[in-house]
Formats: sequence, C-alpha cells, structure tokens
Amino acid sequence: MDDHRIRRRALLGGGAAIAAAGVGALGASPARADAGSAALEPDIDATAEWGARRPAGTNPVIDRRPAKLIVHHTVAPNTSDFSRAQAHAHARWVQNLHMDDNGWRDTGYNFIVSRGGWITEGTTGSLAALHAGQRFIQGIHTSGQNTAALGISNEGSYHAGAVPPAAQWEALVVLCAYACERYAIPSSEIYGHMDFNSTLCPGIFHDRLPRLRDEVEAARYR
Repeated sequence: MDDHRIRRRALLGGGAAIAAAGVGALGASPARADAGSAALEPDIDATAEWGARRPAGTNPVIDRRPAKLIVHHTVAPNTSDFSRAQAHAHARWVQNLHMDDNGWRDTGYNFIVSRGGWITEGTTGSLAALHAGQRFIQGIHTSGQNTAALGISNEGSYHAGAVPPAAQWEALVVLCAYACERYAIPSSEIYGHMDFNSTLCPGIFHDRLPRLRDEVEAARYR
C-alpha cells in the first residue's frame, strides 16, 4: 500500500508510533508493548471529497462510544481498478443504492474500504465523530446493532472463494485498529454481519475474523 494512504500517529497519549513505513509491515502477532498503545491513522476521504449527496434527513448522533465493529461487504463487482477514483465512484454507487433502492437516509455503512485500499467515509458525519472519539453516527447496516456498532464495509463480493486484495485487507486492519483506539473498543469486539442477522455477509471476511482481530491487536500494541 502506498504510504500516502495512511498517517503515522501515536494515540492515547505517549504511545510509540509504529516504525513501519507502510501498513503492509503490520504483523499478525498480538504482542502487547509495555510502552503503551499506538495505531496508524488512516487517510480517509470525507463525503465532500467523493461527492456525496446530502442525507435525506438527519443522521442521528449517538452520544457515546460504539461497543463493537461490524464488518460487511458491498457485493459490488470485484473490479481490478484499484484507483482512488474508483473508490469514490464505488462510494457514490453504494450511496445511490442505499438511498434510492433501499429508501434509506444516507449510506448505511460508516466507512467503506475499497479493493485498492482507499477508505471513504460513508454515513455523513462519521469521520468527524471518529476523530472526536466520544460519539458516533448511527448507520443503517445491521438490524438491532446500529445504535451499538460502527459499520465498516469492503468493496466487492466475497462469496465463492473470492479473496480480498492485500491493499484492501491492510487498509481494513489499519482502519479497525484506529477505530478501536479512538473508541476504546477491545480488538476482540470485531464481528461480521452474519453474527447478528440472517445473511451471508461478509462472505470470506467472516472466516478471517480471528486473523483480523489478531492483526488489529498487533497494530495497536507494537
């Protein structure tokens, strides 16, 4: 993954920044460093940057931290276009689908990770809330969990053995680690959509949840 997609930043006061130049250097061992916790801050394109529509109404603000992260996939075609422009086009496709076809007020996911490793804000207001670390925007992604969980989706369709590109996986790890840090969520509290609803979402990402939790823990404590 290109270095410009992330920012090295120590979190929670005094943690040592990860020495790696890019996210691909993150290890899978959940070793905890005594010096404190540190996580990379991902470069996330806000809704204004990818040309989002205004929400059809007000996105509710939940004035507390989410208790968990829930992983999804968007079931879009598995494109080989890994560009930032494609990530933005995909974000618009998702918003149009959710607002026009589903009749929702906005994009249902709080954040979306493209196949090229670009991260876009989904539900408007989610990025500012994430940086604040004390509140989150109620998405529309998992029935019964939207007031308790942050929804993170991945561009593509991951049934029938499809595997996410390395850049997408690495960006997902960094985003989850950063969100867990900002919201003080244990790395163990990362789930898939199918853990709560009758669905095949998020496909292979559900099988990879143990690995995701381990790599997120490693990214937070090195």
